[in-house]
Amino acid sequence: MTGRADPDATPGARSEARGARERALGLLYEAESREVGVLELLSRQDLPPPQLATELIEGVATHGAAIDELLEEVAVDWSVARMAPVDRAILRLAAYELAHRPQTPVAVVLNEAVELANLYSTASSGRFVNGVLATIAGRLRS
Repeated sequence: MTGRADPDATPGARSEARGARERALGLLYEAESREVGVLELLSRQDLPPPQLATELIEGVATHGAAIDELLEEVAVDWSVARMAPVDRAILRLAAYELAHRPQTPVAVVLNEAVELANLYSTASSGRFVNGVLATIAGRLRS
């Protein structure tokens, strides 16, 4: 980050934070698709991602087991393995933010995740992502 407590707090920063989230999503998806560790993929980038993207990726890598366990608990009738790969990556990123970045408001995390799902996944993904993350937010940020 650039010294701000919340990357979405100042004018113009929202698009910067969105770009960082998109880059993190792309790298998580690429790592899974290529069956390579995300930290290894991150270290091979010629153009380093924004600091927020790096933080999100490292956070998901570090807390991945706990994040997946939480997703399994709240995603009714859906195992993490059964989720669409893009949805799974979005949910992991957002769950990490909800659990470990309290300076980012819940509404921002949910909105960004839903918008990413609407852009990059199926027509019903936005609703699915919103439902899962709203439940997680209720547990972690109530």
